[in-house]
Amino acid sequence: MMFGKGATIGKLSSAADLSPLAPASWSVREVLGRLVEVSGNASVSASFGLIAEAHRQGHPCAWVCCREALFFPPDVIESGVDLQALLVVRARDGVEAGRAADKILRSGAFGLVVLDLGGRSTISMAAQARMVKLTQKYQSALVVITDKEPSQPSLSSLVSLRCMAERKWLGGDRFSCRVHSLKDKRRGPVWSDVEAMRGPAGAGDVQLQTSESQLSTSQRLIHV
Repeated sequence: MMFGKGATIGKLSSAADLSPLAPASWSVREVLGRLVEVSGNASVSASFGLIAEAHRQGHPCAWVCCREALFFPPDVIESGVDLQALLVVRARDGVEAGRAADKILRSGAFGLVVLDLGGRSTISMAAQARMVKLTQKYQSALVVITDKEPSQPSLSSLVSLRCMAERKWLGGDRFSCRVHSLKDKRRGPVWSDVEAMRGPAGAGDVQLQTSESQLSTSQRLIHV
């Protein structure tokens, strides 16, 4: 699974490096310095696509969730994610998940933080504002996964990019993941990015009850 065109190894590109003439894409460079919200039945797959890209650039990432369910590690490894470079935090609710994401961003050591809120939690405007400032300070990115329909309101006006991620079965073991923008304060016009993937459609998006023993022994799993 690979999103992002022309991803390079090394320093994460600055948001200022984006050319206004370059086509928009679901990529690490596109989300830097921003609060991003993504929903849809392929939101988990799309988020791990960003993590895989960040890992190819040599940057550690973090996954924060506030549900008992967790992604299925074998599917994540298959997508190209390095679990040894992925910090996983499981919080009891949205408030604790937001605090964990804030602390991770504040460290300045992570290029990308994914906060999986699902459909049962939210984070306060004050917390969102703090984290937006941190993403801009450290040129990192915060991607928040929510369970919403396009017609439902976003987390807040602080969301710089809001997208829907949808999968389509292509036959056999292949499916497509289409990410399209609903709101993009940086780009303006609506855009979409489609990537062909291999494996069970949405396998990573079925939230399985996963025990700690299913994670790699080198995986860092933190409960807060």
